[in-house]
Amino acid sequence: MLEIAPAKVVEIIFLSRETTASAEAELRGLFAAMNVDERAHLTALAWVGRGTYTADEFGQAVVVAEVEASAPTAEYLLGMTDLAENLEAGLEAMGIDVTGEEEDLL
Repeated sequence: MLEIAPAKVVEIIFLSRETTASAEAELRGLFAAMNVDERAHLTALAWVGRGTYTADEFGQAVVVAEVEASAPTAEYLLGMTDLAENLEAGLEAMGIDVTGEEEDLL
């Protein structure tokens, strides 16, 4: 079960595609406001999206994200190549439809 609202993931996807300082600041604020579970689930979702784990291994990915969190989530995720694409692919792999959330942001 995903412990981060799909709408929040969609907002992160949209913001991570922007290259402005204000978008990065907003992303950092979102990451800072997340609880430990949300940060671990977001990281695991990105890992599923880039193929490090499968959707069936999501629980394992969450545990690894919690245990191995040695850098702040913002630094780690903002340094990830293709963060938006990884999160989108992760949502898709997990079978989570975010069409409504995307339409709300547009």
